[in-house]
Amino acid sequence: MNTHLKKKHFLILIFVFYSNIGYSQNIPSSAPRIVNVINFIRQTEPRQENDTDEVLYQTVVEEVKLLNKYDIKGTYLLQYDALINPSYQNLLKNETLPGTEIGGWWEITQPHVEAAGLEWRGRYPWDWHANVGFSVAYTPEEREKLVDVYMEKFKSIFGEYPKSVGCWFIDAHSLAYMYDKYNIVASCNCRDQIGTDGYTMWGGYWGQGYYPSKKNAYMPAQNEESQISVPIFRMLGSDPIYQYDLGLGGNYQRGVITLEPVYGNAGGSKEWVDWFFNSMFKDPCMTFSYVQAGQENSFTWKLIKRGLELQIPLLAELQKGNTIRVETLSESGKWFKENFPTTPPTAITALTDYKGNDRRTVWYNSKYYRTNLLWEGDRLRIRDIHLFNEEFPSDYINDICTTSFFNYMTLPFVDGNVWSSSENLAGLRLYYINDDNQIVEAEGGAPIITENDKKLIVEWPLDSEEASFIMKFDEDKLGIKCLSKKKRNLKWFLELAVKPGVALPFTKITESNIEAQQKSFNYNIACKGGRFIESNEKSNGRIFRIEPQKKEVFLSFKN
Repeated sequence: MNTHLKKKHFLILIFVFYSNIGYSQNIPSSAPRIVNVINFIRQTEPRQENDTDEVLYQTVVEEVKLLNKYDIKGTYLLQYDALINPSYQNLLKNETLPGTEIGGWWEITQPHVEAAGLEWRGRYPWDWHANVGFSVAYTPEEREKLVDVYMEKFKSIFGEYPKSVGCWFIDAHSLAYMYDKYNIVASCNCRDQIGTDGYTMWGGYWGQGYYPSKKNAYMPAQNEESQISVPIFRMLGSDPIYQYDLGLGGNYQRGVITLEPVYGNAGGSKEWVDWFFNSMFKDPCMTFSYVQAGQENSFTWKLIKRGLELQIPLLAELQKGNTIRVETLSESGKWFKENFPTTPPTAITALTDYKGNDRRTVWYNSKYYRTNLLWEGDRLRIRDIHLFNEEFPSDYINDICTTSFFNYMTLPFVDGNVWSSSENLAGLRLYYINDDNQIVEAEGGAPIITENDKKLIVEWPLDSEEASFIMKFDEDKLGIKCLSKKKRNLKWFLELAVKPGVALPFTKITESNIEAQQKSFNYNIACKGGRFIESNEKSNGRIFRIEPQKKEVFLSFKN
């Protein structure tokens, strides 16, 4: 398709929320745009000699000043070693704005462990290795002791228990204990990443917030009785187009493209921040959009100053214009729980590409699965589908982590990162048979995306055919059909291609079902109204096709 004409396409994005009223991309949606400014606080930073305790403290002083200047209500989460420091106590009690939230940051430190009567095994007073510095490094009974001692110390200082506790990751046992005994109302954890700092969290509820399973705090639960009723919000504001593809096919994602102000190519760049805020706050979304701004003090003020001084005035302006709601973490958690008894379906979009590569994306999440559509020029790739199952236990629900890294994952059906290389991008692609009886990859124009009754509908018109592909995302299934104005029935199919030789979870492929296994846990994907056809070219990375019957196919993700 001609690039000039393509840019002339009018992309309409309509969403309906709690009514039958439609909204175009130029009309504000009723879905709230929620921002938490979360600055989490460590007492010490052993990795850099010049990053003294005083440098870390002064970083928080400057963060407080900046938020106060622009009347932005922040959330400050304290590690135990910072919690017991009188300087931080006085600063947060006396210098922050009314309504500021003070909560817990759940990286484990030497003073915390020793206060709980346990033995510290770390190399430094704060050690970032998973088998020391996170709750998964301790037995369930020890985790409860760590919670109890923190909560009582916090209450003795601030007069009440914290309402929010966050961390790169908190295990399900600790989170449930905090909820059951101390009534926390919100938590937050790290964005999806592979291997960064030794922490792998991959395939989860992308962005927004979810209720975790009692067996696995990274896995959204499907039923109220099986969930921990504390919403977890995903942190750090990932680039919805480019973050996912970092480190293709490897065990480490090099580089970071997030809202974190320390990164000059992202959260520290005016161009990127303007684009990201436009995508998150002005491009339509489904149910709600969530963004976490802020930064830990370990990066120090000189490195995060530029990015924060760029972002905070913009957030203040958007708040005054009623484009966004700046809330504390616990306020967002309370709102979530009042509105959603179980994890709701959500979607966010990025309809422009700040790099000029003509990419657009839609992320859809529900309590049963997540998926990502990525348009690269005229072509569409279903880049990701991961299934959620509340019965899939984490490795650490009863056992401790003995390695310097930890791994959390869900159940892959399509993985456009792990199953890819730079030469072979994995994903489901659409093909059809043209008038010359040739198989061609579908090329199309601007998608039309609508939402109604909690269903996301994507219509993608083909360039060379008087036809459109319709994709309907329901909570537990995905339906795809082709509508053609021509008399002939357009023959089409989806094909999964991956990097040749990559290990896949599929154990059996039949016409109606694909069986798969992740860490000895069995799951399946059912095909209704169509069929799976196993490929004879697996050595070339072609795994299976999905063919419709009567023009339509349904993929069921409800095990």
